[in-house]
Amino acid sequence: MVNENNISEKIKDEQGKSMKFESAEQKRNYMLEEPVEKLVCRLAVPTILSMLVTSFYNMADTFFVGKLDTQSTAAVGIVFSLMSIIQAIGFLFGHGSGNFISRKLGAGEIEEAEKMSAVGFFTSFLAGMVIMVSCMFFIEPLSYLLGSTETIQPYTVAYLRIILIGAPAMTASLVLNNQMRFQGSAFYAMIGIVSGAVINIVLDPILIFWCGMGVAGAALATTISQYLSFFFLLIMIRRGGNIQIRFQNFKPGLHMYIEVIRGGIPSLFRQGLASVATICLNHAAGVYGDAAIAGMSIVSRIMMFANSALIGFGQGFQPVCGFNYGAKRYERVLKAFGFCVKVAFVCLLGMAVVVYLFAPQLVTVFRKDDPEVIMVGTAALRYSVIAFPLSAWIIMCNMMLQSIGKGLKASIVASARQGIFFLPLIVILPHFFGLVGVEACQAVSDFCALTVSIPLGVSVIREMRREENEKVDVGVLEKLAEKRKL
Repeated sequence: MVNENNISEKIKDEQGKSMKFESAEQKRNYMLEEPVEKLVCRLAVPTILSMLVTSFYNMADTFFVGKLDTQSTAAVGIVFSLMSIIQAIGFLFGHGSGNFISRKLGAGEIEEAEKMSAVGFFTSFLAGMVIMVSCMFFIEPLSYLLGSTETIQPYTVAYLRIILIGAPAMTASLVLNNQMRFQGSAFYAMIGIVSGAVINIVLDPILIFWCGMGVAGAALATTISQYLSFFFLLIMIRRGGNIQIRFQNFKPGLHMYIEVIRGGIPSLFRQGLASVATICLNHAAGVYGDAAIAGMSIVSRIMMFANSALIGFGQGFQPVCGFNYGAKRYERVLKAFGFCVKVAFVCLLGMAVVVYLFAPQLVTVFRKDDPEVIMVGTAALRYSVIAFPLSAWIIMCNMMLQSIGKGLKASIVASARQGIFFLPLIVILPHFFGLVGVEACQAVSDFCALTVSIPLGVSVIREMRREENEKVDVGVLEKLAEKRKL
């Protein structure tokens, strides 16, 4: 039993942003007692920085390759959809194991958390190996399946062949990152991710231009950075009172994988369907030429960068949610959720206004020599940010449902934006509105997703309030009984 009076010793790191802990018990006390607003913000700062830098280095490929030609720019956007699928596998095991770990640590069941950490890590690495080998055999037809045209296909194959080598590191790194984050060690997770991102940004111009490798150089920079990030994360997980990944704890069983699926399937749906949506978007835009594909690819990267700040903020909320839900501290879960939705909505509204006003300038950063790309990108970007503030509820609701183990409801919310609504809309809207239908599809899908996420989120909020009220009522009755005894 965890000693609730053992107040966690907090040692500030050199930037004063993170906390170090002697043990998992100290960390648990901290997660259950620190004011939730302060706790969410402290955990969110490194996750926001990590997500922004990660998105920035994903954008770096598009930026540097955009200096080559339109076909190379389009190829990077096309392959990104497969990278999203690989990341979806990593998120499945990372979020699935991480959610379970945070709830078990909240409940004081450390041994179960240790077993899950090993299962999630080793299985994800094996999954990455399978993806790498299997995709290499079908690389040319795969490039067409992802949305390549005849003119883009050679560039896609050159980029894709090298990216696939990094698949095992990509999936395993996401597991390490998320397991640390769900244990409240967001700062150490950030170091591992940011280190790889910085290396990628440095290597991009060297390999693309100085070594004359072109689009293949961008892929090599990404793959090298993925493996270096993986090794940095292996070092970081040994710090900060995190549970250690040991091969002797790798005892895969059906019940373990059921828990991984329950906690991770919403992430698989969200990321996997985003990839499918990107593939469908590439095909829909391809009807209007390579410039349309390149323009939509640029918009996807810009919106991914904007969304990364929101997701990073939500990732600061997730361990708070998981720990406190596992400890039945429902009032803290609800308070943290309300705080996150309000802050996110205000920030996204301000960001949407800025992006709408400066949309042409943002697109020009990536491809200034092609007016058609700029025209398509500007229109699509402005349509996208109109619905951007709605993501405050949609994303936070999805993260709350996932963190507390409401897998089915979380999966529905995760699937709504880029699956349930986006996939039929990307077929219907272009049929009636042409290229405008392609450009506006995501915004329309976001409005539809909100109508689904509100009732699902509210139902769980009411459930937690009811359980919290019952706890209070039981506590009152117990105190009355004690007084009568006296």
